[in-house]
Amino acid sequence: MFSKAQLDRYARHIILPQVGASGQARLLESSALVVGAGGLGSPALLYLAAAGVGRLGVADYDRVELTNLHRQILHGTPDVGRAKTESAAERLTAINPEVELELFPERLESDNALELVAGFDLIVDGSDNFPTRYLLNDAAVLSGVPLVYGAISQFEGQLSVFHADRDGTLGPCYRCLFPEPPPPGTVPSCAEAGVFGVLPGIIGSLMASEAIKLLLGIGEPLTGRLLHLDALTLETFTITVARNHQCAVCGDSPSVRELIDYELFCS
Repeated sequence: MFSKAQLDRYARHIILPQVGASGQARLLESSALVVGAGGLGSPALLYLAAAGVGRLGVADYDRVELTNLHRQILHGTPDVGRAKTESAAERLTAINPEVELELFPERLESDNALELVAGFDLIVDGSDNFPTRYLLNDAAVLSGVPLVYGAISQFEGQLSVFHADRDGTLGPCYRCLFPEPPPPGTVPSCAEAGVFGVLPGIIGSLMASEAIKLLLGIGEPLTGRLLHLDALTLETFTITVARNHQCAVCGDSPSVRELIDYELFCS
């Protein structure tokens, strides 16, 4: 089943009773689309590749900037000016050359999102803006795949798992928690408000953990729960998120049956 090199690489996983040889084989056959190769996507991609997730999609249309480097650990100083997908691919291949990488150096939009999502077992949302978050949520629901969500601002981060099966019941989606985006200008971006450099490393690593748990079918993923972290105090709390049966996307009678103009929706 495994080569000698694979047995060595994944030895510490294989001896875990909750993973074992069958679990590691399952990871090698799994796939994940990570949207954003920045602060959250960097640690998520690094750990998914290291864990042996067989196929990783990397979607990001940005180029590396010097201001990225205090938190976006996929990239280094020599990468400034390079496409983030290229820099990410080089680093991920160095960590695990067995992982198949699919690079999408393009803007995720309504006319290509479903095509990009197709064929992946789950989505990891490492985006940093509301139009993309709502787009990914709706694409996940319409495609029938779970979504691992994370967000950060200054010293605070949050994490959840949306539209995932739990004991035969689908959990809530992002719109169940946030039916409408906040008014434009009310939530500052990281460029405007700043971000604690290690915070995306913490949240992004937890996103990888949730993704791997989902792929393996182990543990208790954050389905129906939102985790909040304050890095200044290291205090956390979790709130329960119930599925909204009136939700426009995942409700009993959804009104959104195709992807919409999310820039317009969020403005």
